Amino acid sequence: MAVRVGIIDIGTSSIKIIIGEVVKDRIHVLEYLKNLVPVGKDVFYRSRISPEATKQTVAILEKYKKVIKEFDVTTLKVIATTAAREAENNDIFLDTIFRLTGLNVEVLTAGDVIYFLDAYLYNELKERYPIHSKNVLIVELGSGNVDISLLEKGFTVMSVGLPLGPLRLRQLTAKLEGSTADVNEAVEQYVGKEIGFIKRYFPDIKIDDVIMIDENYSEYLRHISGLPDPGTKFFPVAKGYAEKMLLELHDRTPDEIAGDYKVSPEYSDTITAFSTIINSFIKIAEVEQIYMFEASLSEAILANIALDYELSSKYNKSGQLLSLVRFICKKFNVDRMHSEHVAMIAEVFFENLREQMGLKKSDLLYLTLSAYLHDIGMSVSNRSHHKHSEYMINALNLFRLTDEEIKIIACVARYHRKSTPQDSHLLFKSLPLGKQILVQKLSAILRVANSLDSSHRQKIETIEFNKGHREHPVINLKVKDNFIFEKHEFYEKVMVLEEIIGNKIILKIQAD
Repeated sequence: MAVRVGIIDIGTSSIKIIIGEVVKDRIHVLEYLKNLVPVGKDVFYRSRISPEATKQTVAILEKYKKVIKEFDVTTLKVIATTAAREAENNDIFLDTIFRLTGLNVEVLTAGDVIYFLDAYLYNELKERYPIHSKNVLIVELGSGNVDISLLEKGFTVMSVGLPLGPLRLRQLTAKLEGSTADVNEAVEQYVGKEIGFIKRYFPDIKIDDVIMIDENYSEYLRHISGLPDPGTKFFPVAKGYAEKMLLELHDRTPDEIAGDYKVSPEYSDTITAFSTIINSFIKIAEVEQIYMFEASLSEAILANIALDYELSSKYNKSGQLLSLVRFICKKFNVDRMHSEHVAMIAEVFFENLREQMGLKKSDLLYLTLSAYLHDIGMSVSNRSHHKHSEYMINALNLFRLTDEEIKIIACVARYHRKSTPQDSHLLFKSLPLGKQILVQKLSAILRVANSLDSSHRQKIETIEFNKGHREHPVINLKVKDNFIFEKHEFYEKVMVLEEIIGNKIILKIQAD
């Protein structure tokens, strides 16, 4: 029997299940069900998922479990997006689902969403559209959020979720007083303000195209704007058609839209917001058209799992994260030569001391990102820049990393120079004990790596651990120029690392 994959998507306004199997290297959808559940309704008003929404969610998931059994699903993934991501009580929501249904729910970050969609886009469109050779703004339209990623020749330089989903804009519209036209104009101004930061953040990047992923509104877009049926799920919409759609909807109420254009009541009160979003992205990106891709996140994840879609190592999670932090370093004028040199030294220490320190291979990513970003706080002030680095990193939206992972990176970067963790350090103390220990281990490595480039002149030409010394690690350095200052700084900063490994570390320096 063919492998059957099921995806359950707990969205902002609905819960969906899609089941498929591979037939001749293509996905054959066996079942698709959708139930409307206002999970995000109270989240956007009160920041919490209501007990009633939780109860409805559990009831639907129990029904879906029967469907999964009927179709002999071998691989199941349950995801949640904006509402579960933003709810203050999301831990209770997820725990309740697990206790009552036995289903583990994975809450996707904006980076996760874009990663799955990018892999899906690349594999679906590689014969038609060169997504990795252009600067592309990818926009995934959810009910509550718009998840945005800017790819520069295939590499992520931004990944962020904005509160611009049609459902959220509908709630904003309900609060505004005025005529239909005036309210719609106010919403247009709000959307423009929210996405305007893209041009401010990336003034030097020329955006070639905008691709919007949508599964709900594209059919109505064609009908209302007069756009001919393209006969494909990936098609361009010229600026004129997008503007015509907005003009047609601008003065109409949801009831009028439903009557005049036969729009389902489910979408008639949000389609104007959808049209506003499209036109705003065309304007901000300064493009003459926007590409629509009729697909869902569920469909993308299903294809990723069933067809084993995987971006090459060049574009995988680590590669994308390094691309992102390099761009951040450039934006904040970080000394990139120094940060890359420190990252190289830190990796050598990590690889040679990993087992001795009880570290996992996956921990290297946190260390590397911390090494790149440890001086980002210099853009605020040289004084106490390690503290500025901590809060700046903690505020970043890093591709596919959880809030806890970002905290770890922020804390490791903070402790790269002066004091070690203290009870008064709130971000550090907010981490679980095991993660606090991890921070201390990684920051101990970063401190010595940073000390070996104290002058920011990259004097180390080669670095090698001498494994012949059993009593204590001996590190052979081949250096250029005067290395006295770096040697002094190393022995000032190495004590914590020596405490962790329980041994002295000796430098042997060979100058050119």
